[in-house]
Amino acid sequence: MDINAQIQLLIDNAPQDVITPQLVAAIAPVLKAIAHQLRHPQYYILQSLDSEWVLTTLSNRANLKKEKSVVYAFPTLQDATQTASASLDSQVIAIAIPVTHILFQLVALEPVDSIVFFETPGTTTNAIEVQRTDFQNQIQKHLQKKRSPKPIPPDIA
Repeated sequence: MDINAQIQLLIDNAPQDVITPQLVAAIAPVLKAIAHQLRHPQYYILQSLDSEWVLTTLSNRANLKKEKSVVYAFPTLQDATQTASASLDSQVIAIAIPVTHILFQLVALEPVDSIVFFETPGTTTNAIEVQRTDFQNQIQKHLQKKRSPKPIPPDIA
């Protein structure tokens, strides 16, 4: 499914209140910009049987008190299931999710600091990390730019 179709699906499946579909449409350019930096149209996310995404807590080697919670996004089902098997947790499944939907979820996932998108099947060395705070800042800047009044052209008279 291409990026535009994913965005349309997000809009169509948004709660049909006054705000949500408009909000999705308003932030669509930011979702598209980041999605185009990634290689795959969908990624596999590990989740519990309750549909909760599996969080991994990473510690900073230099400062053990500094931690962050990440969600891993795998390029193939095989990569995701190998990771799930390695954790020996039979209560975890891998599901395919369109990349724009993953990014959209990141906006609201408070305990998640970032999503790590693994780009090359079979390895975890080539990854792109999308930090939630950076992503939210990009959305804020985009929305502010959209709201700011257009400058008056100098030759209007």
